Amino acid sequence: MYTGTILTPSSRQTYDPQSSFDDEPPLLEELGINFDHIYQKTLAVLNPLKQTHASIINDRDLAGPLVFCLAFGVSLLLHGKVHFGYIYGIAALGCLSMYGLLNMMSLTGVDIYCIMSVLGYCLLPMTILSFASIVLSLQGLFGTVIAGVTVFWCSITASKLFVTALSMDHQLLLVAYPCALLYGVFALLTIF
Repeated sequence: MYTGTILTPSSRQTYDPQSSFDDEPPLLEELGINFDHIYQKTLAVLNPLKQTHASIINDRDLAGPLVFCLAFGVSLLLHGKVHFGYIYGIAALGCLSMYGLLNMMSLTGVDIYCIMSVLGYCLLPMTILSFASIVLSLQGLFGTVIAGVTVFWCSITASKLFVTALSMDHQLLLVAYPCALLYGVFALLTIF
């Protein structure tokens, strides 16, 4: 038999009609969604030659990658391919693999949310390819070349962002190779 006391709160919080919601931060700020950083990261992915500031890359924003993964899934769904589980499974495995690899390669270490954010944002060219494959056939030499260019675009952009964020000088190609393998799997999902 239990002889202790049950923990009950001693004071109740009541609603004060005199208090104001003006002191509360906006909801998007509380959730950590910064539209300026989303825009800057999207521009960094679309223009890989543009120099990107490291503070924008180190932002732990997952709203943009989630939207791009959903858009990639929807574009595949328009082809009649229901691959949402594959997309999230491959992305999770790729993020964990890149997390382990980049923590071994960099001196400072990296956060898993930074990895997820960069890999998710760099999925944008693959999403564009997937939407373009609705009207274009990627079966054949033309599709292989376009898919190869898109994989190169995704991987070189992701590796550039990782090298910038982690100050890993002269390791761009070492980081680009595993990124190319990851985005190559996404290209295979798009083509076949």
